[in-house]
Parts: sequence; structure tokens; C-alpha cells
Amino acid sequence: MDYLCVTLAGKPGEPEPEFKARLTAFWTHMIRNGPDDYEKVYAEATAFGSAGGRPTRQYLVEAGAVAALTNELTAAGVDFLPVDEDDVYTKYEASSPDWFQIEH
Repeated sequence: MDYLCVTLAGKPGEPEPEFKARLTAFWTHMIRNGPDDYEKVYAEATAFGSAGGRPTRQYLVEAGAVAALTNELTAAGVDFLPVDEDDVYTKYEASSPDWFQIEH
């Protein structure tokens, strides 16, 4: 199975706790309304990052599910960075202390 990295981004200047709360609301929505798509999210980065003054969080998502996820993100008003479809990961790369697998 191939995975792509989807990087979600907060609003410019948004504090990490507020971004985290918005992510929690988004993922709760996905679990309730799109459980099949949510199950295709394999791993989450263990730490928040930042890009251009915005907090970020990375997820590894099954390559075939990225379009559905990004549609949901757009509808929910959650920004994401462009997905590089050539930067493919395996589940083995989603180990180590940098990632944790999401239980479904």
C-alpha cells in the first residue's frame, strides 16, 4: 500500500492550541460522517510543525483516498499544503518516534 503525506496548516498566526482544537473537530466530523475515508488515514506525525508562520500537522493517507480527504478539508475550511503525489511512503516509513499509527 502506498501512502502520501498530507500536511494540514493552520491560519497565519494561529496558536497551536486553536489549530489543534480545529483538527479535533475536523477528525470527529470525519469519524462520524466519513468513516470509510477516515480509515484510510494511516498515521499522524507525533509533533506539530510550522510553515510560513502557520502551525502544521502531517498525516499519511492511502494514495487513493487523498482526493476525498482534501475535498472534506476544503469543505471544512482546513487548509493544507499541496500534496506531492511523487513523494510516496510505505507503512514501514511511518514507524519510529516521528509517527504513530491511527487505530481504527
